[in-house]
Amino acid sequence: THFLSLSSFCVILLSDNKDVHVSKSNMFCLPGPEITVIEGHDVTLPCSISEDITAERFDWRADGQKEVYVYEGGLSSSKDLSGQHEQFKGRVSHFPGGLKDGNASIKISNTKVSDSGKYSCEFRRADWFDLLLGAALRPFIRTLGESQDGVQLQCEVLGASPKPEVQWKDREGNILPAEEPKISERGGSYDITLQIKVTKTGYYRCVSTQQSIRHQTEAETYVPVRGEFIVPVLTVFVSLK
Repeated sequence: THFLSLSSFCVILLSDNKDVHVSKSNMFCLPGPEITVIEGHDVTLPCSISEDITAERFDWRADGQKEVYVYEGGLSSSKDLSGQHEQFKGRVSHFPGGLKDGNASIKISNTKVSDSGKYSCEFRRADWFDLLLGAALRPFIRTLGESQDGVQLQCEVLGASPKPEVQWKDREGNILPAEEPKISERGGSYDITLQIKVTKTGYYRCVSTQQSIRHQTEAETYVPVRGEFIVPVLTVFVSLK
């Protein structure tokens, strides 16, 4: 089961590239902000200058090639201008009320994983963004049962992309020894199941970490253990004669 529409995240990362090529001599590059949005929701990519742009033109492109959106003197890709890439048709708009203040920002609706790429706003300057869409799902914890030697817990992370590292931790943040994770992959998304057996009453956390998009999410559960399980110790006395 895929839960991307509910729980995955779209992350716009800052670009570290300081040597971005800009074709027009009167353009310059500025770092874009970091923005987080749930996939399937809307995201605003900001671009603005300090003058009225109602009669001007600005272009938004993805990966330097795909035409995301164009505005020119009252006309736009929304209804008047051709050339917009099929991927973005019907999902991108600008802010008419902000044109007098130099606002060339756009809104992408219903974000998808296929929207990943480098975005540029070209209008007397260039604002650059790296757009990385990924699924970072909140773990789901369930209790599988209780046996003579402990309580079996299971953590599930479904439809995650990129592949996360999943760990069990106690409330103090200590990593707890767990079984080998079960991992399956489909279309670049990962389902991961990780089980652990606990022997003490307390709070236990399942943590999913995606380093490449700098995202971490977790779930916590309280486990009451009846009688507290004690690991038997065999004491051997050796008599020396």
